[in-house]
Amino acid sequence: MTDLARLSIHTMTTKPWTLEQAAAKYAAAGVGGITVWRQHLAPYGAKQGREILRRHGLTCTALCRGGFFPAVDQAGRDKAIEDNRVAIRDAHELGAPQVVLVCGAVPGIPLADARRMVEDGIRAVEPEARAAGVNLAIEPLHPMYAADRSCITTLGEARRLCERIASPAVGIALDVFHVWWDPQLADEIRLAAKWTCGFHVCDWRAPLRDMLNDRSIMGDGCIPVRAIGQQVRAAGFAGFDEVEIFSDELWAGDQDALLARILAAYRQHCV
Repeated sequence: MTDLARLSIHTMTTKPWTLEQAAAKYAAAGVGGITVWRQHLAPYGAKQGREILRRHGLTCTALCRGGFFPAVDQAGRDKAIEDNRVAIRDAHELGAPQVVLVCGAVPGIPLADARRMVEDGIRAVEPEARAAGVNLAIEPLHPMYAADRSCITTLGEARRLCERIASPAVGIALDVFHVWWDPQLADEIRLAAKWTCGFHVCDWRAPLRDMLNDRSIMGDGCIPVRAIGQQVRAAGFAGFDEVEIFSDELWAGDQDALLARILAAYRQHCV
């Protein structure tokens, strides 16, 4: 097994590449897995997407993303639920074991109400996910996104949501960018171990120039990526390390050079 065999890269990390280009480049570099974003899958469809990954020998680690359950009215909530059902069907056809959920939030909706909408939405689609063999991976986001992207902001909150729903088809995607700051992180990694089904890595630039699209390559920021990864694996996680980087600066550059930098950083700071 090569040192890149358990590495997966999100297609959004090399956003300018098509799914076909990303799959070919990742595989040629020796990367073992790929997480497919829905906008990269859309031009092909799930059936053709699965064939692309098969042809390049890549393991699909997830389809990203579902969620966004809260809405100001029932019609909006119903629309979100139907979109998640589509994502589940696409994940099943693609061969993705899970759909990553960015749970959602809406300015003006109290967080307590939004959290109830998230739980109700997950419960609404859970039977279909379970029947399809697709996990719903709740991704807690950093609190700076609580107003408009996710009302689920800590690993502990995601764990308690999993406990309440109590389904084998509901788990957690742990992203170091969102949880590294948490003083309870070490304890929560252990407590959430039975639900952890995804592990995302990148780094936090200081100062952060943009809330969404200024993530850094591992080792270029202040997150102790290797230490967190060791804790996650010590707790029992045996899946892929998924590199997920949103960066306007990096997307504007040479994507082949970016991939080479990611591989070097992964070897130096993650394994």
